[in-house]
Amino acid sequence: MTTPATSRSLVLFNYDWDVIGFARASAALGAPVPDHAGFDLFSFPSNAHLARFDMEQFVAKLARRAKTAGWHSVVSHHEQFGALAAALLAEKMGWPGTPVKAVLACQHKLYARQILAQVCPEATIAAQVLDTEYGGAVPEGLSYPLFVKPVKAAFSVLARVVHSREELHAHTRFGAWELWVIRHLVEPFERVFQKRLGPAISAHRMMVEDNVNAAQFNLDGYVWQGKAQAFGVVDAIMYPGTQAFMRWDFPSRLAPTVQQRALAIAQTFLAAVGFDHGMFNMEFFHDEATGKISIIEFNPRMASQFSDLYLRVLGIDLHGCSLALAQGEHPDSAPRSRPSAGAASSLVYRSFSPETACPKPDAMQKARFAAQFPDGLLFAFPKDKGSTARDFKWLGSYRYGIVHLGGDDFADLQHNAHVASELLGWPAPYADERELDSAKAHVTAGLASTGLHFNPLRPLGTTKLRST
Repeated sequence: MTTPATSRSLVLFNYDWDVIGFARASAALGAPVPDHAGFDLFSFPSNAHLARFDMEQFVAKLARRAKTAGWHSVVSHHEQFGALAAALLAEKMGWPGTPVKAVLACQHKLYARQILAQVCPEATIAAQVLDTEYGGAVPEGLSYPLFVKPVKAAFSVLARVVHSREELHAHTRFGAWELWVIRHLVEPFERVFQKRLGPAISAHRMMVEDNVNAAQFNLDGYVWQGKAQAFGVVDAIMYPGTQAFMRWDFPSRLAPTVQQRALAIAQTFLAAVGFDHGMFNMEFFHDEATGKISIIEFNPRMASQFSDLYLRVLGIDLHGCSLALAQGEHPDSAPRSRPSAGAASSLVYRSFSPETACPKPDAMQKARFAAQFPDGLLFAFPKDKGSTARDFKWLGSYRYGIVHLGGDDFADLQHNAHVASELLGWPAPYADERELDSAKAHVTAGLASTGLHFNPLRPLGTTKLRST
């Protein structure tokens, strides 16, 4: 068996967090930076490849190149195409990987919900297919409010609560260009799904489900030799009155006992769909009043956006762990580093009005941010007018920036977030100062139950970053 330090890896659909993460993990392993293949769905002209993309042809071409290129493993954390393409290539080449049928079962949201209802009915949200093609007439007899989303999609596209038949009708009207994009995003998956798991409900559909009002969380983990293990849980904090993510916070406020219940549900579902190897991310609700856990969906890949948070707080590099798994090694074989923070966040900056101009930090502002927060990550997402309008239609908001920061504890993290936001000219993604006290209380209680103190991982010699 090749080792992570000597094997050459292939990463599919590699951009944003993955570009940074795989370069960082490869350096820690003393391995070459992985080769990459695929295209960026969010930039032109790269996304022009969508017009002719065929999943199986793409994989077959890579398989022909593998021996010459010296690849011994493949990995991808790209939800739309990459995770499935990586599974197909690993299967074809006999490399370690997540089984293709397991990836398909997770990514077809209604199929996954049906399996979950069989094995964990207590954690299932009632759902049904919206029995009409894109843009078709909305059926009568539905009870509102309800949550609507595509059977196959990523990035919360077209997922929202609707309160009436008229609102659902308006939400499912698409122009010719929108329909073209939607069909080309779904069809590569649909062809493979129908061959491997069909006949089943087409992925070219929307689905509706009961609307759940509860706090949302993400369980990040991996499966090794059929057993699911957790890295941890990341909390989703929403903009008030919306279902748009405002922040992702780590460590979690969720009690350890609830986290263990979530892992048990994940183990049961993943075993049911044959997911016996690889990384996963489970999105779920937890109702604090009733204790009920409700599963939103399973993603058969790592949530790349969170890798940096685990690295800061726990010293665990999830990208390194995923490379190890792809090469048939246990994630524990990936190098660990000294934690640099007691708390970390992925801060999401959004506009909720198409008429509001989004501030764009200039070179000087970016330089000041980099000087003040040398370990901070900054992503800006400038878009043209048409793309921005589509974001408002499909997502209900326009995400124009993301910042990753750490702090000694949640108080220090919040301070750093305000300083960074001022430097960039962006409003800090905190809804209420009282939120901090609640966060500290929950985390302190959770850590106390494990015998740890609040901020147990603060490294020696950490320099606090303050405004000048």
